[in-house]
Amino acid sequence: MALTFLSPAAALIVVSCCFPLVALHRVRSKGRRTRLALALPEPRRRWYVLPIAALVTAATLVGLAAAQPVVQFDRTTRVRTDAEAIIAIDTTRSMLARQGRREPTRLARAKAAALDLRQAIPTVPVGIASMTDRTLPYLFPSRDEDPFRATLKRAVGIENPPPSQSLISSRVTRLESLASVATQGFYSPRARERVLVVLTDGESLAPTKANLDAIFAQPPGIRTVLVQFWHAGERIYIGRLPESGYRPDPTARATLDRFASEVGGVAFGESQLGEAKRAIHEDLGSGPTVVRGQTRDHVALAPYLAGAAFFPLVLLLWRRDR
Repeated sequence: MALTFLSPAAALIVVSCCFPLVALHRVRSKGRRTRLALALPEPRRRWYVLPIAALVTAATLVGLAAAQPVVQFDRTTRVRTDAEAIIAIDTTRSMLARQGRREPTRLARAKAAALDLRQAIPTVPVGIASMTDRTLPYLFPSRDEDPFRATLKRAVGIENPPPSQSLISSRVTRLESLASVATQGFYSPRARERVLVVLTDGESLAPTKANLDAIFAQPPGIRTVLVQFWHAGERIYIGRLPESGYRPDPTARATLDRFASEVGGVAFGESQLGEAKRAIHEDLGSGPTVVRGQTRDHVALAPYLAGAAFFPLVLLLWRRDR
């Protein structure tokens, strides 16, 4: 921690308190002579100490504020060297469904959950992927939260990119496409602890592969946590009206549970985000960390000092009315 002044010369404004002090001295001298002439007693000294102390304190605080003091804090950033996580977000059209036209969509809720889960594992590099009938990387695992936030906000969108096949149905999700996370180099070779977090409504097409268990178990293995964003009454709204061609799939949770069982993972509802965080922490475990730079935070003290300068002045005015 370090304290620096951006405008140290501005602190000379404290000299301005000399003028009211000189004026107070002149008034006090004149009053003493008058009281002597009229044989009046001198007031107690404490009647002068308070205004002098208030003026000096206020001037000092204003001078310090003008000097613009800044406190600097250095924070060391540590990163796990043996662990990485990928958050795959379903971006198919069914993720536009919501409980009312003014309510957040499944995708909006999933993106908020993705950021929450990212912040729950601050030392672990985390990446982002999209999932339709294929799984594609948006961001490879990174320790920095800023690229994660920017990618989540600007790049993650419905059918961005679009599915590889043009299907009339709003259901184009293929959970089995997540196999590419294990086979296409989404994780770096040094990552021995690998976690895949899938945020989806679970409305997936029927699987065609039967070897997902072997793919996800291939050393070093991938532990999978799935979170479902789905409610029975949700609809896709076109303007004010719900789209007639879409109905939530009541078998979606069963599909998600079967997939989780096949890959050796666990599935949760969106109301169980706390349980999902605990599962992710358990899957990642603990491991070695290294220092990956330092970040410096700044706290400007000038606004606080300027605000504090009003208190002695208010006290002075209050005392004057007594």
